[in-house]
Amino acid sequence: SSLSAIGNTLSASVTVMLAPLLQRKRIVSSPNLSKSMIHITDPQKPNMTENGLGHRERVLNVDTMNPNVKRIEYAVRGPIVQRAVQIEKELKEGVKKPFTEVIKANIGDAHAMGQKPITFFRQVIALCVYPDLLEDDKFPEDAKNRAWRILQACGGGSLGAYSASSGIEVIRQDVAKYIEKRDSGIPSNPDDIYLSTGASDAIVTMLKLLTSGEGKTRTGVMISIPQYPLYSAALAELAAVQISYYLDEDKCWSLDVSELRRAVKAAREHCNPRALCIINPGNPTGQVQNRQCIEDVIRFAAEEHLFLMADEVYQDNVYMEGCQFHSFKKVLFEMGSEYSSVVELMVTDCTTWCGFRGGYMEVINMDPEVKLQLTKLVSVQLCPSITGQALLDLVVNPPQPDEPSYATFIKERTANLHILSEKAKMTEQVLNTIPGIHCNPVQGAMYTFPRLTLPEKAINAAKEQEQAPDMFYCMKLLEEMGICLVPGSGFGQRDGTYHFRMTILPATEKLKIVLEKIREFHKRFTEEFS
Repeated sequence: SSLSAIGNTLSASVTVMLAPLLQRKRIVSSPNLSKSMIHITDPQKPNMTENGLGHRERVLNVDTMNPNVKRIEYAVRGPIVQRAVQIEKELKEGVKKPFTEVIKANIGDAHAMGQKPITFFRQVIALCVYPDLLEDDKFPEDAKNRAWRILQACGGGSLGAYSASSGIEVIRQDVAKYIEKRDSGIPSNPDDIYLSTGASDAIVTMLKLLTSGEGKTRTGVMISIPQYPLYSAALAELAAVQISYYLDEDKCWSLDVSELRRAVKAAREHCNPRALCIINPGNPTGQVQNRQCIEDVIRFAAEEHLFLMADEVYQDNVYMEGCQFHSFKKVLFEMGSEYSSVVELMVTDCTTWCGFRGGYMEVINMDPEVKLQLTKLVSVQLCPSITGQALLDLVVNPPQPDEPSYATFIKERTANLHILSEKAKMTEQVLNTIPGIHCNPVQGAMYTFPRLTLPEKAINAAKEQEQAPDMFYCMKLLEEMGICLVPGSGFGQRDGTYHFRMTILPATEKLKIVLEKIREFHKRFTEEFS
């Protein structure tokens, strides 16, 4: 009876305490529940239990989402980079580290690394964005004329207007003229040129057109290993089949057509190979393919009836003496009509200011009906970035010798390429003095992909943490030295080999610091796990 009295008193107290709440909520009673197990629900949140969790599953969860998206990996901005961002925040908050800054050598972001912008490019973009500056005497006349021409081609004379889905017509005309000049007069039709939001956008668009089929009829796309992770990510998203062919590290990442034949023969057992992707100059490997190699690739594509995709983003970045960039289109047409009339080719390039996201693709021998579908596909996104298009126009149509900005432009461009060339040599030389690291010559592009020799104990330690050994290495390098690199496993590599990718873009003095920290770390790492 005493317990009953206490219970009644508590019940009355609870009722008083809950009174304000009961005015706003519904009381849901159940015949199977005692009075002390009352459900309180909010009319706006049905099916809520006493612990606040709902019975209803979310429409979108990891089990119901697109499974192809879960298969995507993009190492360039993967776990290492995410951790680097966290460490930067910790440093700002005063957390003590063995270093004072994180140096990000993981991505080819020239301006973030301190590369001096080209004055002419910056002037014209400023004029286009704020046309009132056209009245300012500080700007040279050729910059004003170029800005005026671009603005006249924009709707309403404004960089803020949409353009045609394939890009502003006069800019596509300028791209065609640039290609013709580069390729010694081989014609280029502006109607075959589509401007894009960076080269990546163009590549993904083309892969969308190529992908079809199910089971053994699924589209297979040949990509180099090591590769730029955009390709593997796009193929995963599109549920296409990745056909890996390996570059020869022992021959400075060269491409042997016999390896292409091996890969395509094996792939025909489980998919329908339809496309071959080539990155030249190479990313992440920095090689420049010679003309004979390009001819062999074109013959192979013709024999195997493959759509050829040439990623020529770094065509201006060739450093090593004896190396020369050869455009796939030029070689194709110089091989004669036997090839130039039948091989289907897409070539892509982009601007040197990555953040502006300007690029283009040129399609050759594309079926006219498919070309209509390509136009429809790019129309879905309305148009590429207009600012990116404007910058692209300046890249393909820079100041001419009789214009006032020419001397400064040539001086700045030459200086940038010279500095990159010196840094490419320095990177190779320093890394090759470190026992356990082997670095091929950086012939072009903006990256190196050195091979690591790792102690067995380190490999086993990585496995215990369920990490790839080079991921384990790069994560420790970040935590101990503040250097952010990307493990080679994120780009693909032969089994049993380990690498990292780093850019040569940091300012010379900072690059020296990066290389010396790698030297110090690698020695300590090797001793720790010996």
